[in-house]
Amino acid sequence: MMSTMQRMILVMCAALVVLSGSVSAQSEWREGEHYTVVNPAVRVGPTDQVIVTEFFWYGCGHCYTFEPMLQAWKQSLPDGSRLQPSPAMWNDGMKLHAKAYFTAETLGVLDPMHSAIFKAMHVNRNRLASKGAIRELFVANGVPGADFDRAFDSFGVNSQVNQAEARARSAKISGTPSVMVNGKYLIEARKAGSQANMLKIAEYLVELELAKNS
Repeated sequence: MMSTMQRMILVMCAALVVLSGSVSAQSEWREGEHYTVVNPAVRVGPTDQVIVTEFFWYGCGHCYTFEPMLQAWKQSLPDGSRLQPSPAMWNDGMKLHAKAYFTAETLGVLDPMHSAIFKAMHVNRNRLASKGAIRELFVANGVPGADFDRAFDSFGVNSQVNQAEARARSAKISGTPSVMVNGKYLIEARKAGSQANMLKIAEYLVELELAKNS
């Protein structure tokens, strides 16, 4: 028979194993090795929420494969946090696609158009290299041409494009997709090791920021 003292020792050992595992999990992702601290921090939105920014480009093949993973992961985000996609742009073509994103958002058709734009570029090999080509895609997906015309070159859409461009520049991203947590931490595939790890690191950092806010 096991004595009371033996039971106590066994329980203490089990607790130490759990604690050790917890510490190991907490220290698995290291600053500078797996993610980068953004200094100065980037303004991303309301201070009462933890904002996860995804920098992407519709023409990026890695972004296309990352998208289903990101959407599934988005569903598990804890209360007090949310995902905020942000188009990256280094040239006029990317800026054109950024305008497509914010046009869809402005018109309230982001859910169907976001995936439709990715599909057009990566499945149908449509480069969407002009406003006209983008307009055709919107119209083909049920958006009135007149609505598209009003939104695409509007002050509001252009302002959001400029803000997104400044946000990416401030974060000093080197490629897409990249993920930034609360404007403070930048996660890129090269350091993370894989797209799956990018999301694991983001989850760890979201929990870290939520704990600070509690």
